[in-house]
Amino acid sequence: HVQLVESGGGSVQAGGSLTLSCTTSPVSYYWAWFRQSPRKEREEVAAIKTSDSTIYYADSVKGRFTISQDNAKKSVHLQMNNLRPEDSAVYYCAANPRTWSATRWRSSENWRDWGQGTQVTVS
Repeated sequence: HVQLVESGGGSVQAGGSLTLSCTTSPVSYYWAWFRQSPRKEREEVAAIKTSDSTIYYADSVKGRFTISQDNAKKSVHLQMNNLRPEDSAVYYCAANPRTWSATRWRSSENWRDWGQGTQVTVS
C-alpha cells in the first residue's frame, strides 16, 4: 500500500511564494503534482522522473513553479513563486503512473497513487 503525504499549503498574497512537499512510502521514481479548484477538473501542474530528472510543466506554471526531488528520492517539492489568484486550488501529489510520457503524465487517470491534498489560497 502506497502512502503519499503532502504538506506546505497555506494562504499567501499574490506575488508571494509557497513550497509544497510530498513524501511517499515506499519510495517512488515518478511523481506529479495536480491541482483542482471548485467546479473545475483536476489539472496537471508538473511531473518528474527521478532516475534521469526528466521534468514536465503545465504551460500555466512554466517559469514560476519548480519541481524537485530530494537526494534520497523519498520526497518531491513544488516551489511556487509569483503566485496568482488563479493558482488557488487543492494541490495533490501523485505517484506511479501507468504510462510515462510527455503527454500521458498530464492525465490524472494515468496516476495510481494520490495524496490527500493540501489547500493553496492566493489573494
